[in-house]
Amino acid sequence: MNAMKAYVLAALLLASPAMAQDNPLLPSETWNDLRDSVVGLTQDPPLDAMALDLDAPVRANDAAIVPIRLTQAEDAPPLSALTLVIDENPAPVAAEYEFGPALMPLDFEVRVRVDAYSDVRAIGVQADGGTVMAGRFVKASGGCSAPAGKDMAAVEARKGEMRWKTALQDGRQIGTLMIRHPMFSGLQRDQVTLLNIPANFIDRLDVRQGDELLFSMQAGISVSEDPVFRFAYVPNGQPIRVHAEDVDGNVWDQSFDAAG
Repeated sequence: MNAMKAYVLAALLLASPAMAQDNPLLPSETWNDLRDSVVGLTQDPPLDAMALDLDAPVRANDAAIVPIRLTQAEDAPPLSALTLVIDENPAPVAAEYEFGPALMPLDFEVRVRVDAYSDVRAIGVQADGGTVMAGRFVKASGGCSAPAGKDMAAVEARKGEMRWKTALQDGRQIGTLMIRHPMFSGLQRDQVTLLNIPANFIDRLDVRQGDELLFSMQAGISVSEDPVFRFAYVPNGQPIRVHAEDVDGNVWDQSFDAAG
């Protein structure tokens, strides 16, 4: 009986969120190659969870939709830019961001594709030019080639549609931007024709309140289908303006009431 109780307790502990987040970056030969040649760093930036932390699941439920949350402590030095890297993805740089002052301290979420067991890391650039790094090891595979989840005609019909909502949470304004787009990686197949689907993804995104930058993104193939961005920000009362472009030359502009 005591052995059974101990087994149940151990199982509960292993399933708990606290244990699930005990997954630091692991040694990576791939990163040793990427650090200088792709990211342009001569050495690893310091790991400081107060200055920048990255939260991700140990094992992803869906490799094509892996939630990533980037946060800072309340008094952390502000970040001006950030590069999100997935070491083992075919195109490791998932996205490059610029942040406006209204997003500090950072609390930012995005969903990505993970193609193989990999470190997922963020390299933040501080206002004074210093850098800081955070990351997690994520167990997932096949995210970049996972089949598109929707009918192709429906995808084309709704491409570029946007939704915006806001809410107060823990004393901060939280905005959520949703954009309809298949974000094709070029590694997927049409499930009807079995032909490869050409790469087509939003590679440029600019989100402002009035003329003030909230964030901008230059993305590669690793941002998930129908991207969702959730972020805390300091509102200035101006409308939210979104500008998006994809690699096929499509452009979408939309404005939302600040209250969502």
